[in-house]
Amino acid sequence: MSYVITEKCLGERYATCVSVCPVECIFPGDYQGQQFMVIDPELCITCGMCLPECPIGAIVDSDDKDPAYTAINKDLSPQFKSNPAVTPRAANDPPKKPGNKLMYGG
Repeated sequence: MSYVITEKCLGERYATCVSVCPVECIFPGDYQGQQFMVIDPELCITCGMCLPECPIGAIVDSDDKDPAYTAINKDLSPQFKSNPAVTPRAANDPPKKPGNKLMYGG
């Protein structure tokens, strides 16, 4: 099992999770024409460091909590690994999508 970045990240991409990951398993890219991040399930050690870093709660702690995005993270990971790192957004930057709300960092 690994942690999973869900649809809440799509179009938001705070990327604040990347700097705390001890195994560097979180990668940026574009999905469906929007900014996104994925967690590589092959590298994730389920340490939990990333979970509190996402200000909109886009990360879940179990692949069975979002099977669709579990598959998307797994499928996109090989492609996203070669992408350059991105500059994180401020955790208190308001979400771009109306349905998302700041949970942390706000």
